[in-house]
Amino acid sequence: MSEYETVGGSLKLKGIGDKKAKKKKDKERKEDKLREGVERTMQAVDSMASLEEVGSKKEIVDNRTPAERAFARVQAEREALRIHKKAQKSHKEKVAELNSYLEKLSEHHDIPKVSWTK
Repeated sequence: MSEYETVGGSLKLKGIGDKKAKKKKDKERKEDKLREGVERTMQAVDSMASLEEVGSKKEIVDNRTPAERAFARVQAEREALRIHKKAQKSHKEKVAELNSYLEKLSEHHDIPKVSWTK
C-alpha cells in the first residue's frame, strides 16, 4: 500500500448532512394569543370610544383575572417609582455620581493603554 492510496470514503464535515429534523413551532398558538391580545385592546378602545360618545358613566368590563389585575397594578407602580427616581437627579448630579463611583474602583478595572508604536 503506497502513501497516496486512499482508504475509502469521503470526508465527514460537521454540520453537513447530519441535520436532524427540527420540530415545527406551534404558530397557531402564538397567533391565537396575538389575536386575543388584539381583540382585548380593540374592545377596550371601542368601550372607551363608546363612553366618550354616549357621555354616560358606564362601568368598563375587565376580563382579566385578579392576578393579572394585581400584576398590572404593581407594574404601573414600579414604573411610576422608576420615573420619579430618574426625575429627581439632574444630569450634572448623575455625572458626578458616576465619576465618584469610577474613582472608587481599583486600577484593575482600568482599560490598559495600547500603543502600536512600541
